[in-house]
Amino acid sequence: MKKKFSSKTSLLLHFVRGAKRYFILSIVFSFFVTALQLINPKIIGYTVDAILDQNESKLPAFIKGIIGKFGGISYLQRNLFLVALLMVLIAVLAMIFRYLSQINNQKGSETLVCTMRHDLYNHILSLPYAWHGMNHTGDIIQRATSDVDTIRNFLTQQLLALVRILIFVCTISFFMVQENGVLTLIAFAFSPLIIGLGVKFSQNFQTQFKKADEEEGVLSSIVQENLTGVRVVRAFGREIYEKERFEKQNTFYTGLWIGIIREISKFWASMDLLALFQKLTVMTVGAYFVVQGWMSAGSYIAFVAYNIMLEWPIRSLGRVISNMSKAGVSIERLAYIMNSEEEQDEPDAKEVDMKQDIHFNHVSFRYGKELPWVLENIHLDIKAGTTVGILGATGSGKSTLMYLLNRLYTLEDGKGSIKIGEVDVKQIQAHWLRKNIGMVLQEPYLFSRSLKENIRIAKQEADQSEVETAARMAALEEAIHHFSQGYETHVGERGVTLSGGQKQRTAIAQMLIRKAPIMVFDDSLSAVDAETDDKIRKAIYENLKDSTIILITHRISTLMKADQIVVLDKGKIIQKGTHEELLKQEGMYRHIYDLQSRQAE
Repeated sequence: MKKKFSSKTSLLLHFVRGAKRYFILSIVFSFFVTALQLINPKIIGYTVDAILDQNESKLPAFIKGIIGKFGGISYLQRNLFLVALLMVLIAVLAMIFRYLSQINNQKGSETLVCTMRHDLYNHILSLPYAWHGMNHTGDIIQRATSDVDTIRNFLTQQLLALVRILIFVCTISFFMVQENGVLTLIAFAFSPLIIGLGVKFSQNFQTQFKKADEEEGVLSSIVQENLTGVRVVRAFGREIYEKERFEKQNTFYTGLWIGIIREISKFWASMDLLALFQKLTVMTVGAYFVVQGWMSAGSYIAFVAYNIMLEWPIRSLGRVISNMSKAGVSIERLAYIMNSEEEQDEPDAKEVDMKQDIHFNHVSFRYGKELPWVLENIHLDIKAGTTVGILGATGSGKSTLMYLLNRLYTLEDGKGSIKIGEVDVKQIQAHWLRKNIGMVLQEPYLFSRSLKENIRIAKQEADQSEVETAARMAALEEAIHHFSQGYETHVGERGVTLSGGQKQRTAIAQMLIRKAPIMVFDDSLSAVDAETDDKIRKAIYENLKDSTIILITHRISTLMKADQIVVLDKGKIIQKGTHEELLKQEGMYRHIYDLQSRQAE
């Protein structure tokens, strides 16, 4: 598979595309801030050398001209507050430019995050069903939240800080060279040591940050599983076990971060030591130059001020380098998602009439090349407008057959074909295919919304009468009337406030409101009683006469009126026929029928 983003840089450029103008403006204003900040030490130096010592020769020509208009050095000596006023004015201008820089940086930051979340969310929704099956939801959420924030902080703080540092260092080096070139070389002689130390620690942090992010993903998955499965946890008294499981992972994750923080602390201690040694060296050598007459007192004061100002970018450079490790890991984790191949239609995929026969031609399927076959050589024809029942033990491949029909999974080359009429499902647009195949899955998923919103989720434009009709067909109307808020009742996350049967009937109503040409009921009546089962089936047969209906169930009573019944065992079709025909045969169907008949008695 060709990667969409071949490098971390290409992914970052993709995300930052809408925020570039804000970041550029932020950098431009930062340049003005830097220039203004560096003027004041120069003013102090000139004040010491020229005004206090009354040595006008040390001033540049353009400054001499300006001072001359104000009455010369003697006038400024009597009115030093004018120098202070000038420095305050420069500081105010720097403050204004700093504000403009920060406001543009924040705009860029929010635009960047909006773009990242938008692109990630859209891409995740476009990924194949199989991809979601292989990746934990908690880990995906962690990548889309924590890793996004890490990258945002890196780009809007550390990376922009790096640009500002480069601007600052280039500008300040110009001013420092003007004061004393030799002392400037001594001041910058420590830079290779600082950069080398930062790179060394960055390499050490890379593996640790990656491990920490992975473990945070595991922690998020545990939380997500327990919140969504709270009913199961309570029902089986698993609270203590799940608490201990969470605590174990939380302790391990915390231990990882304590180790990382310990290493970061060592890194900063080393940086502080280097910065202190650099300042002492510069101040000592500079003082020696002043004593020898190689440097004026004013230049020395200005240079020391510049050197102190240089400490911030040097320390920040170390921070940027160390944070690059964590940001690099987060970028890799997002690149994994963004480089995952989206579900794609064939170039010639089209919309076809779905009211046609369905053909499974020698279909074989497995969920991975190293895994056993789930379906083997399945050959099945389903006439349009008929009802087909599929019976089989757990793991026999019943649901997989429907996943393949709906293209949630795809067949390997040479392992058969599935056609609607004469068109392979691979040649049908996925959106069109799923729009016209209604599926009620084994485990219905309801959104944390009202019953009304859940029922019409497949047909947003449906009015109240359509919602009520679908609820009536799904034998849900009576239960809704018992709720104080009726159709506006909030069902909670994953329908936690409803019983198993009510959730299944709500899911059935979701599909019935669409009246799709092909309707699949995947063991969707298992949680309702026999009487309700019968009501729903009668409503389906009466209202969906033109639809092809596929019933997957373990109840013989649900299949009895089907035009064709297929019995699956270990991924193979072992029996096929009507209810009456299969009862005359010795086999699994008759065995299950006899067993269920005795249980009913």
